[in-house]
Amino acid sequence: MPIYEFHCKDCDKEFEELVFSQDETPNCPHCHSQNTEKLISRPCRNRKGGSSGADIPSMGSTSSSGGGCSGCSGGSCATCGH
Repeated sequence: MPIYEFHCKDCDKEFEELVFSQDETPNCPHCHSQNTEKLISRPCRNRKGGSSGADIPSMGSTSSSGGGCSGCSGGSCATCGH
């Protein structure tokens, strides 16, 4: 049962909700409106060493070694796909 992020079109608040089906659209917990939409969430990934994520590069960045990100050397990196 995944947790999804939603946006209420009536009160303009965002909230997270545990849903049982991908098609389920819950009511807003703030104003109880049914006029909500599922948001596309940014994926979160953890790095070794417990990084806070502030130094995780985006997939489109390049490093000085010519790789796809600062975490790989441009080989077959499972993290960024380069």
